[in-house]
Amino acid sequence: MGMPPVLSPDEAEKAVLLAAPRGYCAGVDRAVVTVEQALDLYGAPVYVRKQIVHNKHVVADLESRGAVFVEEIAEVPTGATVVFSAHGVSPEVHQQAAERELKTIDATCPLVTKVHHEAKRFASDDYDILLIGHEGHEEVEGTAGEAPEHIQLVQSPADVANIEVRDPSRVAWLSQTTLSVDETLETVAAIRERFPELLDPPSDDICYATQNRQLAVKEIAQGSDLLIVVGSGNSSNSVRLVEVALEAGAKASYRVDDASEIDEAWLEGVRTVSVTSGASVPEALVEGVLAYLAERGYPDAKAVHSAEESLIFSLPKELRRDMKAAQAAARG
Repeated sequence: MGMPPVLSPDEAEKAVLLAAPRGYCAGVDRAVVTVEQALDLYGAPVYVRKQIVHNKHVVADLESRGAVFVEEIAEVPTGATVVFSAHGVSPEVHQQAAERELKTIDATCPLVTKVHHEAKRFASDDYDILLIGHEGHEEVEGTAGEAPEHIQLVQSPADVANIEVRDPSRVAWLSQTTLSVDETLETVAAIRERFPELLDPPSDDICYATQNRQLAVKEIAQGSDLLIVVGSGNSSNSVRLVEVALEAGAKASYRVDDASEIDEAWLEGVRTVSVTSGASVPEALVEGVLAYLAERGYPDAKAVHSAEESLIFSLPKELRRDMKAAQAAARG
């Protein structure tokens, strides 16, 4: 009896795995809806300090509806409405907005606000605070601004040797919410080696959505010839997903903003493609990637569930109040 024919990679069975959960988290959803509702309620323009979330398609869509994105408060006309992004702002930015008599709507993710509260609490107890995160990221700037004289940034274990504190027995750590869980634990371990009495935050700073998306990628990475992460280049959690995928055993992994950025050469000899998306990515962009794969002979995607998410955050209170007043006025 002869041997069965050997199938070439092109003929062999192909598969597309879709990570679940993926895409929008509760904080991103709340922030995007906040800008949409503000535009409906107050009319254009509504100003937004920094990108509301780190996704260029979301930003472009809101711009087309009348949102105006600015880098700093000084660019917002006196008395106008401004939304603070999901990444949070420092007390100094709140002060600048008050001085310009701006109507502010704070769309900071509640899980980022939690880290701000932890920073204030540790600072009021006079701890030196080591903030693990990426220099220049808006979230880090906002958190550090809560207690600048107490907080120093630690980006990786390599920074630990240069940390200087006043009292080694009074050191605490906090982190940006969108980091790699494994890398952060590595950095914390290095800090603890130097400062054995290091105080932990009351609960995880890395948010549930970041953790769940990394866990989902770990589950599907090992059997993947290629893992595509949909997300923008300035999205910390999306960039981390590529790193996590490669560490977890994916043969190759790339980040794309949308299907137009996929290089067809990536698919050569590839049987199993896995797809996920960062926490600020609309599902339509994932569907675009799946359609691209379907056009090239890949089957329908099979979802791989690793966690269920049901968290929903209410809209900012100042927006809810105005919406309620508008509804009451409309009823007469």
